[in-house]
Amino acid sequence: MNDSPSKVLAALLACLICAPPAFALDVKRAEVKAFIDETSRDLGFSRQQLETLLAQAETKQAILDAISRPAERVVPWHEYRERFLTEKRILQGTDFWIAHGDALRRIADPNVAASVVGILGVETSFGRITGRFRVIDALATLAFDYPPRGEFFRGELQQFLLLTREESLDPRTALGSYAGAMGAPQFISSSYRSYAVDGDGNGKRDLWNSWDDVIGSVANYLLVYGWREGEPVVVTATFDGNDLSRFSIAKPELNETVQSLRGKGVRFETTLPADAPAMLIVAEGKNGPVYRVGFNNFYVITRYNRSPMYAMAVHDLGEAVMNFMRDASR
Repeated sequence: MNDSPSKVLAALLACLICAPPAFALDVKRAEVKAFIDETSRDLGFSRQQLETLLAQAETKQAILDAISRPAERVVPWHEYRERFLTEKRILQGTDFWIAHGDALRRIADPNVAASVVGILGVETSFGRITGRFRVIDALATLAFDYPPRGEFFRGELQQFLLLTREESLDPRTALGSYAGAMGAPQFISSSYRSYAVDGDGNGKRDLWNSWDDVIGSVANYLLVYGWREGEPVVVTATFDGNDLSRFSIAKPELNETVQSLRGKGVRFETTLPADAPAMLIVAEGKNGPVYRVGFNNFYVITRYNRSPMYAMAVHDLGEAVMNFMRDASR
């Protein structure tokens, strides 16, 4: 039997109530008009082109909700790690390494290759979860309706417009994350323009469909930010004491050395010299604090994402995939 009209209407109303609101961007708003003026003047886009495009962008509450609760800020380390260090994802990483071994072998440092695999696994589960929002909607929403970082996202919106022009992308159909990050490596627009490379030599930098481009671009990002070939990333540590007041651990910084950490009671193993830059990392484990010492290359990974938990997950996943492959080959 068909549902009655009243039931159908009630169901439709329920969907409307539950769905996060979305509104067409008002190009007559003062801040949007100012953005159009500046972008037209400085970057060579026509006003009509920008007005037409931005009028098709939607402000989405779901985007504003998502950016207010990134996972690495609200869950303890042991839960965060468990999200990524699963048997399924390690096997996915192994399959990925086998499938794209030639591109990964072109990377001179195995630790860079492992970090590339870790980043791709953490970011998008090796390209499986690349985002469901139109990039134009994400950037327009955050540029004009997220005051804490509006200036940053207005810059990223301009970078996206330049990127679509340079790479012949349709700005209306490109998909990404709630923050406008794109493709398997989740590059924001400025990073895409600055660090993406044409790994397959076809004249385009395609971070959605070319794994050679993706792998080469993530490796290039790490190298540009100062990766040191042959050096370790991070090691486990113990701490003889409870007083952390002598350490600055609020954000990832190379504010210690191997020697200074050991002098403060941190115990760890490394072949790096005493004056090598280092940092103490304190994370929340299941049974109390977990200590690690990060070195220059750990800091480089935090340039991809500023969270130490993210950098640890990247390292642990890449290392787990390498260890699994090594054990399977014996």
